[in-house]
Amino acid sequence: MQHLLLINIKQLVGVEKGENRISRVAGSDMKYLPTIDNAWLYIENGRIHSFGTMEEEHFIQCNDIIDLKGKKIIMPAFADSHTHLVFAGSREGEFVDRINGLSYEEIARRGGGILNSAAKLNVTSEDELFHAAYERLHRVMAQGTGAIEIKSGYGLSVEGELKMLRVIRRLKESVHIPIKASFLAAHAYPIEYKQNHEGYIDLIINTMLPQVADEGLADYVDAFCEEGFFSVDETSRLLDAAAKYGLKPKIHANQLHYSGGVQIGVKHNAVSVDHLECVGEAEIEALKNSNTMPTLLPAAAFFLGIQYQPARKIIDAGLPVCLASDYNPGSCPSGNMPLLLTLACTQLKMTPEEAINAVTINGAAAMELEQEIGTIAGGKRANLIITKEIPSLGYIPYDFGNNPVEKLIINGSII
Repeated sequence: MQHLLLINIKQLVGVEKGENRISRVAGSDMKYLPTIDNAWLYIENGRIHSFGTMEEEHFIQCNDIIDLKGKKIIMPAFADSHTHLVFAGSREGEFVDRINGLSYEEIARRGGGILNSAAKLNVTSEDELFHAAYERLHRVMAQGTGAIEIKSGYGLSVEGELKMLRVIRRLKESVHIPIKASFLAAHAYPIEYKQNHEGYIDLIINTMLPQVADEGLADYVDAFCEEGFFSVDETSRLLDAAAKYGLKPKIHANQLHYSGGVQIGVKHNAVSVDHLECVGEAEIEALKNSNTMPTLLPAAAFFLGIQYQPARKIIDAGLPVCLASDYNPGSCPSGNMPLLLTLACTQLKMTPEEAINAVTINGAAAMELEQEIGTIAGGKRANLIITKEIPSLGYIPYDFGNNPVEKLIINGSII
């Protein structure tokens, strides 16, 4: 039986007591992050068993004890609910193009962007993709990520999409953190279908989806519902088809325009709608009447130099907010979650507590993992961060560009 006792914890962050479990935090509640100062935490068989203050008597016999000497914080590991971690090659040429004045949309029209990544991926072997993604995954874990969602979408062909999803399956089997897979063939129209949208949609619905379902390769379906990509009607058709195979939607919505992506996501009971740079009253009202999680990707807005998401407007409307990295080779070549917290505080005007709730319990909810991770609660997986010696929780987003993580605990084991 595996046991681990951590004592003299400076602060235990994101704790839940009692039988009732929260599934997400929303509105003004996001500013509240329950903590215990001068704490202990006991882990048994990979799960959180119990915790409390050092002043409380805790008669636990345990050979494996770590004394944090009142200097380090323990918090839930980050849950990154939107990434494109599997890709072939980088796109720094487009980075320079944007500096020289080209927009994201202009680059896409020239065959760059997603099509650039698709061309590279389709000539890269599954093994090469796996080893590159495996390295990236360990890099983000070293920065505190303890659960992650990964999308396909750089294949844009039957073999390419299946290859990506098989790589994600191999990652699931190789790394002991929760990984969710999203099928995103509706990321862009490949060159050969540029004038034949119906043909590509038919390929996704009648050829790709049955094979993805047959091999059990995806947890979710996704679509880039945006002007110049997939229309609301096209997105709706794809989501209807995927629902027949039990795939729930997670939608790329309203990054560049008021595309209707939020509303169509809500209509289809999407687990989340992601990006949301363009959010008005219609989007707010749609989200208020749903369980769909608004997921913001400020690192992509930062890297593209476009407007940030109106986090305050969404939170002040009483809604939850999730933050995710959008790690991908074109618009956000980073999965650095501590830096994401800084952007949330400085650019989205979120408090440190709101930002941490957004990348822990709300990130877990955006992957339907809220019963397993996202808070420190009895029975949940012990997927936790031990910070370096820091003065307070607010120091994490304050100390931008630096890694606050000393150790990551996954399923009760320090890695």
